Amino acid sequence: MVTVETRSIFLNSVQNQRKMKNTRLLRLTVLFLMLHFGTQNWAQSKTTVLLDADTANEVDDLFALSRILMDSSVSVLALNAAQWQNSHWSTPKSMEDSHRLNQMLLGTMGLSVKTNRGAMARMYDWGNRAQYSAAANEIIDQANRMKDGERLNLIALGALTNVASAVFMEPEIAEKIRLYWLGSSYDFEKGVLGRNDFNCAMDQYALTHLLFSEVEMHVIPVNVASKMTFDYDTTKARLKGQKLGDFLLKIWDDHVDGGRAVRTIWDLAIIDAFLHPEWATETIIMTSKDNGGREIFYYKDIDADNMLEDFFDKINAYKAPK
Repeated sequence: MVTVETRSIFLNSVQNQRKMKNTRLLRLTVLFLMLHFGTQNWAQSKTTVLLDADTANEVDDLFALSRILMDSSVSVLALNAAQWQNSHWSTPKSMEDSHRLNQMLLGTMGLSVKTNRGAMARMYDWGNRAQYSAAANEIIDQANRMKDGERLNLIALGALTNVASAVFMEPEIAEKIRLYWLGSSYDFEKGVLGRNDFNCAMDQYALTHLLFSEVEMHVIPVNVASKMTFDYDTTKARLKGQKLGDFLLKIWDDHVDGGRAVRTIWDLAIIDAFLHPEWATETIIMTSKDNGGREIFYYKDIDADNMLEDFFDKINAYKAPK
């Protein structure tokens, strides 16, 4: 005779076997989909971002780029090179130098990311003001891939030439771009926006064009980013002996203004504000009519200590993918 207890044990055993089969089937299905469609399409949890940098201009670009390129929460769509031709420190082919350094950094980190050449100089001040380049075309292409209501995350560390040229060429992409940029200064007490810093000076036409566009702008002014300072002796002690760290130290030493005991690592501030919004305080300002007369997100403070410690921890723990 089959008792109620025996029957219950039998049914539970059958159900458990079915669950195990279903679990194995689910795992096999997931594996098939990942192999068939690729892990990038399957794992949509990563934040995508397009980078635009005047990497050869100052040491800070490479520090900032190395930090975001290694971040597991981010998928970098491409790395564009930007010009800094209007600087007194400029080299004859500033964009090409930045493009070369972008590729050197990726090689040092063992990463494969698409790189693009940007504009050779600032936007034209007459006629067709756009500077046509592979970088501008990349921005247009990636923005056009955004679905309705989505925006392309774009981080610009230097002159806005490539970004503004893309928007000038195809104005409709403006509402599809979310721009994070280091540049300008802002007096939060008086509400005055200053435009005489290095990144503004490299292309005033580009900045003006974007201020009057529908691009969503998140800006960290130089008077806030200036909190991000690195001491050479401390930096050397904490990075020496690690491949990526040694590369960054060599850039510090070999740069045209090498020998500095302290540097402001400006660009790391906007990178970390993007990666860790909890380490930055953001507010909305209304620009004056001659600066677009619109709302822009401005960072008014950063947790520089946390950002600095995080940088050293991540660099020292980094291992190139095999």
